[in-house]
Amino acid sequence: MAELLPLSPDELLSTTRSVRRRFDFDRPVPTALIYDCIEIATQAPNGSNRQGWHFLVITDPAKRRLLGELSLGEVGGPPVAEEENYFARTPVHVIACITSMDDGKPIYSNPAPMYGSILPAVWSFCLAARARGLGTRWTTRFLHRIGEAADALNIPADVTPVALIPVAFTKGTDFKPGPRVPADQVVHLNSW
Repeated sequence: MAELLPLSPDELLSTTRSVRRRFDFDRPVPTALIYDCIEIATQAPNGSNRQGWHFLVITDPAKRRLLGELSLGEVGGPPVAEEENYFARTPVHVIACITSMDDGKPIYSNPAPMYGSILPAVWSFCLAARARGLGTRWTTRFLHRIGEAADALNIPADVTPVALIPVAFTKGTDFKPGPRVPADQVVHLNSW
C-alpha cells in the first residue's frame, strides 16, 4: 500500500479534479498502485450490491494511443495531434465498465440505476488515486466510438464502458478547489 498524502477529507474531496496539465509523463505508475485504488473503488455503493463493475487497465502504448485517437478524433476525421500525444504519453488508462446484460437481456430497466451502480466507484477510484499522489482525468469522449474501442480491447458485449480515466503521477500535489457557484445558488429547500 502506498503512503497517503496528508489530506483532510474536505481537502481530498475539493481538490480532486482533472489535472492533466500537471501529469508527470516520465514517471511510471506501478500497476500495484492502480490495484490499490481499484480495491478502494470497489467499496463504493452500488445497486442491489450486484458489484458488476470491471476496470480495464491499459498500459500498452499502442492501445493508449488508440484511445486518444478514438477519444479526440471526429468520427471519420483526424485526431487532434496534441491531445492524442497526451493520451499516448499518459502511463496508465483505466476504463470503468459495468455488466449491463445477463443472458442477452438488460439487467437494468433504465440507465439511472446502471450508472448509479458504477459512477460512485469511478469517483472513489479518482479520490484514492489523488490520496496516493496520482492525478486523473475523467473523460467520456471515447464513448462516441465505443464499438471500435470494444473491438480493439476485447470488451465483451454484455459489458458497458462508462468512463476513461488517464492516470499519472503529478508534478506537485498542491491543488486548489475549482471555481464553483455557491451552494445557495444550487440548493432548493423543500421545493424548487
